[in-house]
Amino acid sequence: MTSREKATTAAMLTVLVALLLVGLASGTIIRHAVQVVPVLLATVVVVARPAWSRFAAMPVFAFWLFIMLLIWSYLLGLANVITGQFTPAEVGLTVVIGLACVAGLAASARETRRSPVWACVAAFVIFGALQVGAMWLSLQPALAIR
Repeated sequence: MTSREKATTAAMLTVLVALLLVGLASGTIIRHAVQVVPVLLATVVVVARPAWSRFAAMPVFAFWLFIMLLIWSYLLGLANVITGQFTPAEVGLTVVIGLACVAGLAASARETRRSPVWACVAAFVIFGALQVGAMWLSLQPALAIR
């Protein structure tokens, strides 16, 4: 495993653990467990298929960085796309998640292994769709408050 793959894996695991900790802190562990399934799958891909793993990791990192930016925008009074009550622990974890996403995107972008274009595009689209789908599922009434 290259140093870039190790960095990507570490960033993925950081996002995964931090999101689960947010679930514990907020009392919504089931909801957050659903949200991290694509993160876990992308981590497995980074380890098992390094040739195109960055294209699985990038949409996951980008998605969570975007969510963190929306939360920070709300906390700073700039936007109300995501609203709610955030404890200091949750705010701290958003910083951890955001920094891990930036580090993961940087490590993924520097990866130089070559892969067929179709595999790269497929990995990017599939993992982006998985992450959006997991978020949608976690917001359904049956899971939204768990």
